[in-house]
Amino acid sequence: MRDCHRELTNWLTEAGAEVKIDAAGNLRAFYPAAQSDAPRLLLGSHIDTVPNAGAFDGVLGVVIALALLEVLENRRLPFAIEVVAFSEEEGVRFGTPFIGSRALAGRVDDELLNREDANRISVRTAIKNFGLNPNEIPRAVLSDDTLAYLEFHIEQGPILESLGRPLGVVEAIAGQTRMEVRFLGRSNHAGTTPMHLRRDALVAAAEWIVAVERAAQHDTGLVATVGRIVARPGATNVIAAEALVTLDVRHKSDDIRGRAVAALLRLAGEIVERRGLSLGQSVLLNQPAVAMDPFLVDQIQEAIRSTGHQPHRMTSGAGHDAMILAEKVPAAMIFLRSPGGISHDPSESVEAEDVAAALQCGLHLLDQLANSTEFQKRMCRA
Repeated sequence: MRDCHRELTNWLTEAGAEVKIDAAGNLRAFYPAAQSDAPRLLLGSHIDTVPNAGAFDGVLGVVIALALLEVLENRRLPFAIEVVAFSEEEGVRFGTPFIGSRALAGRVDDELLNREDANRISVRTAIKNFGLNPNEIPRAVLSDDTLAYLEFHIEQGPILESLGRPLGVVEAIAGQTRMEVRFLGRSNHAGTTPMHLRRDALVAAAEWIVAVERAAQHDTGLVATVGRIVARPGATNVIAAEALVTLDVRHKSDDIRGRAVAALLRLAGEIVERRGLSLGQSVLLNQPAVAMDPFLVDQIQEAIRSTGHQPHRMTSGAGHDAMILAEKVPAAMIFLRSPGGISHDPSESVEAEDVAAALQCGLHLLDQLANSTEFQKRMCRA
């Protein structure tokens, strides 16, 4: 992270921005407007990633924002630009995502700061170990003069490639439910227990996993995933007494998502009742769907057309920092095509011409906002 901060700071300083690191570890670079008291537009994404990751998830959005400052060549706009490189979005280390953007939204509380990683190091301690003061995190909150937040990001899916389009505009970010479901049976000897007398938690979980896939295929736009399963006691010759599985359900409609989760839990209940088991469950995340700002969505669509490409309006199935900042300011996202639809993998890639199109889109968008009567009204209100 220090190396990333160092490189970004050098580039951003050369582009005419003043750089600082806030108490949550976010790098923030301020590019001034034509007038010193003008409000600011945020551009950015995250620079953390996942294990066995690719090179573009998150960081591409930061570098595109930086490149836009470079291309401006010290030209001043009616609004300032603040580039944000969020310190943590993926939730890998502490099991909770969006620490960086939650700091800007004023949503970092003691519960979050006290969360621990696998080595029992808390978020608070990690921040201190990095040389920052967690007591100063409230100073990272967005200033009142913030107009909006825009984020460039790879799609992380196959839709734009299937349509042959380099850029898309995000209308909404799907809501997410993440749960742990426990199937509780009874362990016994694998060689001496007849099949009809078993209370096998792992078999019950397996039956439910197949049912999850089948049920999710009946609702357009719904995705449901069991991504992890842990069987206990986990011995080759012992019937599993417990199977812990995760459930991830997403849809742009919170009503559809809620009904789907309820139906899947009913299915689990029917399976354990028939098999003589019991069921436990806990909710890890219940993130509502977030609509992007309609005005900004229309502006992005126009900017994409100005590059000579046809835009595609779409829902993001993945979560992004934009969904957190949308709680505080108007937010919108521009997607770049992901070759092969691959992300969170070393083979993740982008096409150079798509990045060029994204930069052109960004420049058109900045000029459109600078000349927009609606955006000027927003500037006056800020």
